[in-house]
Amino acid sequence: MESVVLNVYLALDLHGLREHNPPRKDLSRQDFKERIMPVKVKQGDLGLLQHPASQELLESKIPARLAYVWTDGTPRVIPIWFHWNGRDLVLASPPRAPKLKALAKNPKVSLTIDDNVFPHKVLLIRGSARLETLDRIVPEYAQAAERYFGREQGQAWVDRLRTMISSMVRITVTPEWVGLLDFETRFPSALSS
Repeated sequence: MESVVLNVYLALDLHGLREHNPPRKDLSRQDFKERIMPVKVKQGDLGLLQHPASQELLESKIPARLAYVWTDGTPRVIPIWFHWNGRDLVLASPPRAPKLKALAKNPKVSLTIDDNVFPHKVLLIRGSARLETLDRIVPEYAQAAERYFGREQGQAWVDRLRTMISSMVRITVTPEWVGLLDFETRFPSALSS
């Protein structure tokens, strides 16, 4: 299976389909193993959060997709802003949001942050949500607003939001399992050996 993955990588590289590197014809299998393929950290290891592709996604303007189980047992997925504080993903919600009832009943969640540029990067996180009601805008939400909108527009949005709600719920997700795909050295398990 390693040779299949390597051949896919080499084919992408030789045809110039990898945007961040120019086409290369001198990349041998040994070069790939020694210089390109990083030490393999297994899926599930929290150390994957330190991988450059994970850091890029955690600092991006891409909304996370939060998956949780509704009170009737059916799955739900929603896009949501997040703030990464180096240990937890912090989300926020108005206190009357329906998802809060479901998260209080079953706090197990998963999140994904993924881009649309080939080779795709996908960060997968599983954990439990902790809910905390604050009598103000969640500070991490304000930080996320500035990251997504820019400083001026982010502050304007938070100021407007303060006129609509007087409290928010902080949703803190501490990663318990992390997966990463980069379609260069980390592929879905169906393609990996």
